[in-house]
Amino acid sequence: MAALFTGKVLMGNRERDEVETERELGLALENKVLLLYFGSGQCPQCQQFSPILKDFFVRLTDEFYVERASQLVLVYVSRDETEEQQSAFLRSMPKRWLALPFGDAFKRELELRFSISEVPAVVVLKPNGDVILGNAVEEIRRMGPACFRNWQEAAELVDRNFLLAEDFEEWSRRSVTDPIRRLKYKLEKKSQKNKGRKEEAEESP
Repeated sequence: MAALFTGKVLMGNRERDEVETERELGLALENKVLLLYFGSGQCPQCQQFSPILKDFFVRLTDEFYVERASQLVLVYVSRDETEEQQSAFLRSMPKRWLALPFGDAFKRELELRFSISEVPAVVVLKPNGDVILGNAVEEIRRMGPACFRNWQEAAELVDRNFLLAEDFEEWSRRSVTDPIRRLKYKLEKKSQKNKGRKEEAEESP
């Protein structure tokens, strides 16, 4: 699935962190059903559907409802008129959502590729990029989280129960913002080291 976004940038919801390397995208998208949500916070139909999609996503990924998150990832492809409108909409949505940056030209390419003419639209994709469903809006409305089981079977996902324990722990520890945190940690560590050297230099005669 990362191949679809090779060379592109995805944003973590409510944060300025970017997920742009093939490695990070691979870890974020690998072995998961991908939902592309084409919508807008100002569209009346989207205003009706977005809370349904939010509840659908949360019930499949939040530990309050499920023992472990379903193999599901969502990327918001915005038709909002301004970056402020997109940000305001995303603030009301789950933190685990990813999004194309506002104004990204790749949005148009995705709309053409998946024949998106109206919103809301939810394209359901296998990990290899094949289309499971061209628009799942009505199915999500009608069936709720139960429809994920059909997508999971169609996608032929590898069940994470078969992963080695240490592999699963590594996956669960990681998030799309890890590279930024690691960079920040390295900078803080380097700063502390430089501070220590400076103090040693001042103490020495």
